[in-house]
Amino acid sequence: MDLNARIYVAGHRGLVGSALLRDLQRRGFRNLLVRTHHELDLTDRQATEGFFRTEKPEYVFLAAAKVGGIVANDSYPADFIRDNLAIQTHVIHAAWQTGVRRLMFLGSSCIYPRLAPQPMKENCLLTGPLEPTNRAYALAKIAGIEMCWSYNRQHGTQYLSVMPTNLYGPGDNYHPQNSHVIPALLRKFHEAKVRGDAEVPVWGTGTPRREFLYSEDMADACVHLMSLDDAKFNPLLGSNESLTGRFEPPLVNIGVGEDVTIRELAELVQGVTGFQGGIAFDTSKPDGTPRKLLDVSLAASAGWKARTTLQEGLQRAYRDFIDNEQ
Repeated sequence: MDLNARIYVAGHRGLVGSALLRDLQRRGFRNLLVRTHHELDLTDRQATEGFFRTEKPEYVFLAAAKVGGIVANDSYPADFIRDNLAIQTHVIHAAWQTGVRRLMFLGSSCIYPRLAPQPMKENCLLTGPLEPTNRAYALAKIAGIEMCWSYNRQHGTQYLSVMPTNLYGPGDNYHPQNSHVIPALLRKFHEAKVRGDAEVPVWGTGTPRREFLYSEDMADACVHLMSLDDAKFNPLLGSNESLTGRFEPPLVNIGVGEDVTIRELAELVQGVTGFQGGIAFDTSKPDGTPRKLLDVSLAASAGWKARTTLQEGLQRAYRDFIDNEQ
C-alpha cells in the first residue's frame, strides 16, 4: 500500500478499528478515511454506497461490527445476525461497485465448530455444529467470508478474511455485563480491590481454554497482510473448489498459537490488578466452547508472528482501564 493510498477503516472507534488506525498512522499513511456511526450508519445501504462513491477508497479494513460477550450474544441473537449481515453486505458490495483494490474482512474464531480439532485450521470452517450461545454472530461472519470468496470468484476481487482469536487491549468495552472475558475480569478485580471484597465471582467452571491476542498485534497482522505483494497475497484469497477440488476459503487465522484456562487467566488478572482476595467460580453461568485455539501456521508462512505476551498485554490493558474508565 502506498503511503498516499486512500484507506477506509470501518469501525475505527472499536477495539480493532482503533488499533488499526493507530498502526496505520505510525507507519506514515496519510490518507485515512474514518466515519463515526453517527456520521455513517453502515446498516443503511444507500448511505454506505453514497460514501464509497464520494470518497472512493482504494483499501478497506472492515472492522465495524456489533460485538459482545457470551451473555450479550445469547440474549440478543436477532440483533447480532441482523446488524452484522447488513454492515458487511453493504460494505463489501459497495467496495466492488467502486473498484476498491483490496478489502480485509475481520471475523472471529467463533466461526469454527464448537468441537473442532485443536488447534483449528482454516479448513475447519463448516465442518460441524457451532457454539449455540453465539451461533447468530458466527453465522453472520461465515456469510461474510463466503461473500468475500464469492466476489473473488465471480468478479476477480482481492477480498481477504482474517479470523482473530479473542482480543483485548486499549479502547476495549469494559461493560460489566456485555463485555468479553478480559475486560470483564479487569473491571471485576479492580472494583473488588477498591471495595475490599473477600472474593471475586468468575463465570463458569474455569476449565475452558482460551487464546488471547493483544489488539495492537492484531492490527500489525492486518496491515502486514494487506501490504503483501500480489505474489504472496493472491494465494490467500481462496480457490475455486469446483475447479480445484480443494476447500480453501479466503481466510487467515490471527492468534498467538497458545492458550490458557479461564482459571489461569483469572489468576493473572488478579496479580495484575493487585487484588488480595480469593476467586469463586459461578458454575451456574455458561462456559461456552471448551477450547478455542487457532492454528496460526498460515499467518506465520506469510511472515507474521505475535509479539506481546499475555502478561505484558494485561498490564497495558489494565493501565488503559485505569486511565479511561475511572
